[in-house]
Amino acid sequence: MTYSNTLEYAQKQDKEDKLAHLRSQFHIPKDKEGKDWLYFTGNSLGLQPKSTQKYIQQELDDWANYGVEGHFEAKNPWLSYHELLTANMAEIVGAKPLEVVVMNTLTTNLHLLMVSFYQPTKKKYKIVIESDAFPSDRYAVQSQLKFHGFDVEEGLIEWKPRAGEELLNIEDLETIVAKQGDEIALLLIGGVNYYTGQYLDLKRIAEIGHSKECFVGIDLAHGAGNISPELHDSGVDFAAWCTYKYLNSGPGSLGGLFVHEKHAENKELPRFSGWWNHNKDTRFNMRQPFDVMPGAEGWQLSNPPILSMTAIKASLDMFAEVGMEALREKSEKLTGYFEFLINQIASDSIKIITPSNPKERGCQLSVQVKNADKNLHKKLTENNIITDWREPDVIRCAPVPMYNSFEDVYKMVSILKGLL
Repeated sequence: MTYSNTLEYAQKQDKEDKLAHLRSQFHIPKDKEGKDWLYFTGNSLGLQPKSTQKYIQQELDDWANYGVEGHFEAKNPWLSYHELLTANMAEIVGAKPLEVVVMNTLTTNLHLLMVSFYQPTKKKYKIVIESDAFPSDRYAVQSQLKFHGFDVEEGLIEWKPRAGEELLNIEDLETIVAKQGDEIALLLIGGVNYYTGQYLDLKRIAEIGHSKECFVGIDLAHGAGNISPELHDSGVDFAAWCTYKYLNSGPGSLGGLFVHEKHAENKELPRFSGWWNHNKDTRFNMRQPFDVMPGAEGWQLSNPPILSMTAIKASLDMFAEVGMEALREKSEKLTGYFEFLINQIASDSIKIITPSNPKERGCQLSVQVKNADKNLHKKLTENNIITDWREPDVIRCAPVPMYNSFEDVYKMVSILKGLL
């Protein structure tokens, strides 16, 4: 696109934006003077849809009016409530409904998935992660290695950027797996890196891992609702994600889980069990031997927390109305404009480390600050610009297409330029 560094241009883009009306459907935090914050942390916690309160109130009313009978008599019966989320969530991540379920939280889901897909032997037991994986993923993998009796230092293989570079190179992963694949049991990779914002080629990662008969899992915490991962077509074995970032479901809300269709009917996969992954037709017979359900539902354990799922439903209904294709189209334009404006600043104090290719990133741009000067982030906050700092030297900024505008981006960069 051809961009222009003027307020008039930004306002014109907003007037022509087919998704501009979505902004009014969110609560935008305000400063002491009642002005909207410039909110760029949807990659950490998405804003609240105005519809969320109404959705939750419906379930509170049904709880008050029906008590336990709400499982059957509520407007949205609780017994099967999680099924109301499945189709929309599957659409967002590019999966079949059979392959997706909303349950638990991200790291819990990763552990439950590793029960099934980390099957180490004395020879083939190592796990590959990216060197700057999100800490929770690293801790989860380390604890799995320890739990199975392996040395963490020997069992953990890191896919690292090349010397002097910030981003990962897929050829280096190919080299790792080619050389050590006979010892690797699992690749667990962040689909969109939390620090750099780099979006990795999931299909190629799956092909690389499967070439040496390794299972492949993806953490989509920074991908779900941001990029279009096309999980089914990618061929990865499993994935997990949270819903409180780009999916706007509220702090600490439930996560999502994907298990590829090729594993749907495999009842021999090791897994933990509870009554909610037992055959729903005989679940309430109570004394039946365990009969695991096919597909992703076969990894559930407990009946779902309705109020948390209700907040997710409010957001997913918005996604269903708009569609990921339209959101990605706006995201590429909005993030491209953001990148253009930052590159217009004549300063050697900052640089963008996120890939410039729109197909290799979502909406997050990671701005590296010279000398790890955190004061710049502090000054942005003092100017009611909400970004987040990640050690050692990055300010993460995410112009979310659902509620951020071109004018937001222009104003933010204008203030940033003044501070620099």
